[in-house]
Amino acid sequence: MERNRGESSSRRARFEEEESEERNNNSNEFDDQRENNVLSSVEEAFTNTEVPSWNNQITYRAMATAFILSVLFNFVVCKLNLTTGVIPSLNITAGLLGFVVVKAYTTLLQKFRLLKQPFTRQENTVIQTCVVASSGIAFSSGTASYLLAMSKSIAAQGDEGNSTPNNVKNLSLGWMIGFLFVVSFIGLFSIVPLRKVMIMKYKLTYPSGTATAYLINSFHTPKGAKLAKKQVWVLFKLFGCSFASAFFQWFFSAGDGCGFSNFPTFGLQAYAQRFYFDFSLTYVGVGLICPYMVNASLLIGAIISWGIILTKQYQHSKKKEDEDHHHHQQVDGEITNLSPENYDEQRRNEYFLRDEIPTWQAFLGYDILAFISILAVPLIFPQLKWYHVLMAYIIAPLLAFCNAYACGLTDWSLASNYGKLAIIVFSAWIGLENGGVVAGLASCGVMMSIVSTASDLMQDFKTGYLTLASPRSMFFSQALGTAMGCIISPLIFWFFYKAYDIGQPGSSYPAPYGVMYRGIALIGVEGISSFPKHCLELCIGFFFLAIAINAIRELLQRFETKYGAYRVVPSPMCMAIPFFLGGYFAIDMCLGSLIVFVWRRLNKRKAENFAPSVAAGLICGESLWGLPAAILALAGIKPPICMKFLSASVNSKVDAFLG
Repeated sequence: MERNRGESSSRRARFEEEESEERNNNSNEFDDQRENNVLSSVEEAFTNTEVPSWNNQITYRAMATAFILSVLFNFVVCKLNLTTGVIPSLNITAGLLGFVVVKAYTTLLQKFRLLKQPFTRQENTVIQTCVVASSGIAFSSGTASYLLAMSKSIAAQGDEGNSTPNNVKNLSLGWMIGFLFVVSFIGLFSIVPLRKVMIMKYKLTYPSGTATAYLINSFHTPKGAKLAKKQVWVLFKLFGCSFASAFFQWFFSAGDGCGFSNFPTFGLQAYAQRFYFDFSLTYVGVGLICPYMVNASLLIGAIISWGIILTKQYQHSKKKEDEDHHHHQQVDGEITNLSPENYDEQRRNEYFLRDEIPTWQAFLGYDILAFISILAVPLIFPQLKWYHVLMAYIIAPLLAFCNAYACGLTDWSLASNYGKLAIIVFSAWIGLENGGVVAGLASCGVMMSIVSTASDLMQDFKTGYLTLASPRSMFFSQALGTAMGCIISPLIFWFFYKAYDIGQPGSSYPAPYGVMYRGIALIGVEGISSFPKHCLELCIGFFFLAIAINAIRELLQRFETKYGAYRVVPSPMCMAIPFFLGGYFAIDMCLGSLIVFVWRRLNKRKAENFAPSVAAGLICGESLWGLPAAILALAGIKPPICMKFLSASVNSKVDAFLG
């Protein structure tokens, strides 16, 4: 009896122990599920953090910091414009430096118990928006491109017969600042009515804006959220790897065509057709957060353009235009696939809609500024008549939408391409005898200012959406930054213009795009006859083809819901971009899609939780390297090694020559 009672007691003890262990396991499993499902929400970590009103997001210290950084960034952009013409993306760098400066200031005040207002992620976003708007003017102002192309020094390098007085305009600080103030603000109103459609309906990613938001959120994430801390750690780990990779690649890029960015991954023949992997971790990161069909469309466009059409129409390789590397930048399709929880979307929608900018105010602002510009621009450029400017402002909102949409899908701003299109159209319209060269270049400024500003603002709206910064504070900080840029950018350019021999071949500041833009205007004044054969017919045909493809996609999305066939219809907008740039970046982005696809197959929950952090880290690290690389270039420090690749036959000839 005693033995049976003991065995029973022992069995009961083992049962209770097993039951306790099972409860603990279930509890741990529940905690893990809770961490994955609840704390995967970014905004969950900020639940107890107060969101300041829109006017409290724009502080005096934020504007002071933005002004200092604007001077620095405008100086960097201006000097790069006058040398290589390639401008790095500054969104992430502006967000990082803004955080460092204000955080150091507020930490010091807090140490002496003098801090009255804490530093928030919304204020950080305002600084970033203001700085990017200001430095963006250094690009869209055209001081090293279309404005410089009007000068006598650039005109003298071409055909003297085209340098008549009405086709040349002397540069002057006064009219340059006036022109920028007249044309730079109207772009802010052109895209505001579409912010809900672009951000909330189409859910465009704007990869640089998304990456900047993730970086700012990580800086300000409160303690206590386990998954949030893990996401921050992943972001900074990949940030460091990406920065180190860009730093390492710099050592091998001493000249044109040198370095890992020109690595003939698939052979020299494929490289000649712009098909190679350029080791850009930025666009691998962009591919991580883009829908599969966006990246597939880019690759399809690359194959059609550089793989088929350009192979049969052009037998000789052409130099790629590097200006399109400007990322006012920085790719989005539908971020819903990577958004952690509906809670984030609900909270962000709430704040995004709270401080609305009424549509009627946007239309009224556009009309008033357009009216002022229609009167003022012909006074600055008599070659342009009021009806020319009116036509530009009728067309501009459509092109601004197209550029903002493309930037949202792929992170590429094609503002310079729309500006070149304006040069050709208006130069042909006005003609050489009536000053078509200057008129075309001035119309480029009108168009670029609107199109570039619109995509920049929508990019910042996306950053503000993800950081709960008010759209109203985004708009006003963009306007303040634009005002800063309209003054700072011409002043810095004028310093270089008076101190150095700008635009002359072989000089320290050759300003290569000045000659190129004037050349485009000279082609434009010759009219349609100067275009390649069947150019206009192809343009019209593909215009209607793009409309048809989009119509098919919309019909399938509305009426065919069983198989989701609309998901396999390519995007004509994405297919068009490789025609300008080549296929190399499409390969980078497809690699990002492949990584996400495999990751989701292995662990879908981890992929959804950490893929945005990985993408942000890759984008941020390489983008940040752009600033020290620019500073090294300004200081005259060049990479020590040029790594190039030659075919075996060319290598034999080089060896024989050297021998």
